[in-house]
Order: sequence, then structure tokens, then C-alpha cells
Amino acid sequence: MKNNSEEKNIYLGNQPLNTNNNPIAGEEVEINGERYFKISNTDEMRPFFMSIVSHSDHWMFISSTGGLSAGRINSDHALFPYYTDDKITEAHEHTGSKTIILVEQEEKTFLWEPFSSNYQGVYKVERNIYKNTYGNKVLFEEINLDFGITFSYEWSSSEQFGFVRNSKIKNSNLLNKSIQLLDGIQNLLPYGVPEGLQNSSSNLVDAYKKCELEADTIGIYALSAIISDKAEPSEALKANLVFSLGLENKAVLLSSKQLDHFRKGHGVKQETDIKAERGAYFINTSFELVSGTEKEWMIVADISKTVSDIIELRNKLNSPETFSKSIVEDIELGSDRLISLVGASDGLQL
Repeated sequence: MKNNSEEKNIYLGNQPLNTNNNPIAGEEVEINGERYFKISNTDEMRPFFMSIVSHSDHWMFISSTGGLSAGRINSDHALFPYYTDDKITEAHEHTGSKTIILVEQEEKTFLWEPFSSNYQGVYKVERNIYKNTYGNKVLFEEINLDFGITFSYEWSSSEQFGFVRNSKIKNSNLLNKSIQLLDGIQNLLPYGVPEGLQNSSSNLVDAYKKCELEADTIGIYALSAIISDKAEPSEALKANLVFSLGLENKAVLLSSKQLDHFRKGHGVKQETDIKAERGAYFINTSFELVSGTEKEWMIVADISKTVSDIIELRNKLNSPETFSKSIVEDIELGSDRLISLVGASDGLQL
């Protein structure tokens, strides 16, 4: 991807601050043939906490602010730090999903960060949360009424591939938009950090972190060595992995160090080897978003992977369309299994 290093004047809007006093409402809606419960204008509410269930060993606790903790099996196998409700809610700016969009409009470039609390009142927005009937999917949506653009992302889980974050940006405006996108997840943990160590010695854990990029799209998050106070070698043989599908000509960042650089309108450089920093996975690309069209992509993350798993993943990424389809099919298979499990316990109603 060609990086634009020229400086730009970045705008946050030129109108008086918007006071969004939109009514809070709840209703059932249908998305892609599936029933969801929608809460409109969640930014007008006090933050609330949700548990996202799975038919398998996935666990996810997520706040209405977007901050989250997730992993598999138990809290010692976390993908994001396992903290209490209040800390997760307050950590949404640096843990979990983060999206920064530069929108070119009327010969100006505007900065828009969906779901961020740092720019309240700059744009007229509507924020909604959707959770499906079976409780294994949650979707966050922000509609920027000034631009006529909607950004959304949905968390779901897959037995084979881990946690799946599907994102979409849609242009409902009559004018085409030039978009520069930086989208991803941050504060990713490497494999091999138990809950107690993260809570008591998180700064020490940061010093052992190692993030590498493989095949220009696979993020590998590991420890340089297993953290131990014993006088013996302890090699870290497993890692947590993240990869993406759906966007072309992208650069990948493995940390959050360049986020402010991007906000100021500077180009970012792909990161291939980051040490002693909190892990992240960001996609950077630019595209023209034609009126009435949308663009979709996915980021997939999982824990406890070996070298052979990485080789297998590289081979699957050679056929991205087939691979994307298999991920979607596995998510739906998981929903069917969840329905069977809950139904067997007489947990479903007609």
C-alpha cells in the first residue's frame, strides 16, 4: 500500500456542538434473516455490561462502551485482559475495538472516531446496540448523520477459528466519499499470561511481549519467554493469532503507537516486529465509498496456536473467498449447536 506522508489539515467539524437528546428505545428487528433486540441511542444511557455466550469454550464480557474481555476455557487463557466490570467499561479507548476514519468531503479531511467518548458533540450521531435472540452475537452501530455514513461491527465466535469481528461501512449519502481507514483491536495478550500475573504484574508482562507479522496479514502475539521466577529456561512455544480478510492493499499495524500519527493526517508504516509493547492488530487502507454502497471485512483472533497452525493458516489465506465462506459457515454451525444445547435443557420458548 502506498503511504501518503504529506501533512493535511484535519477538521473535527465546523458547526456548534451537537447535543444528542435522542430517545432511548428497544425493539425487535431482523438482520440477515436473524432476530435481534435493538437498543437505540445507547450513548444516552449509563454504561451496561453484557455476557456473550457460546456453544463451545469461548467466553466474552463486553460493555456498552465497547470495552471487553474475552478468551477461551477460563480467565488464564484470555485474549484481552480479564478485569472487573468497571475497569473493562473504562478501558474502551485502549482495549478492544478501535476505529479511526478520515473522511474527505468538500475539499476538507474530517476526523471521525466511531464509539469514542473523546469527540462528543462534534458530529450528530446515533449509536445503537443489537444482540441476537440466542445471545451469541452482539453488533455495535454508529450512524454519522452529518456524513451520511454508517459504521458497524459485530462480535461472534467460531469453534475452529476463534473470535470473529465483522465490520461494515456504508455510504447512505448522495455524494461519494473518499475514506482513509484505520480499524482493528488493541491490548491483545500473548499466549501464556495467567490472570493473576496480568493483574499483579502487567508492566512486567509488557516487557516480555513480542508481536510479529507473518505473510503480511497474520499477527503473532507471544512471550519472548515464559515468565517464571525459577532459574531454568522456559521457552514460549505457543502464540495468539490474529488475521484479516476482505480488504485489499492494506498495511497492518501490530501496536497502537501510530494511532495519533494517523489522526493528524500522516501516513502510517506497516509494522513487522514489535517488542515490549501492548499488542494490537490494525488494518490501514483507503478507498472510494460510492453513494449507496458498502464495504465489509473481518478480523479473526484465537489463542494457543503452534507453528504448524500458522502454516495451515497461511495456506487457507491463499483462497480468501473460500476461507471467508468457511468461517461464516462455522459461525452458523455454532449457533445451531447452541440452539440444540439450550433446547435440550428446556431453555427455548415458542
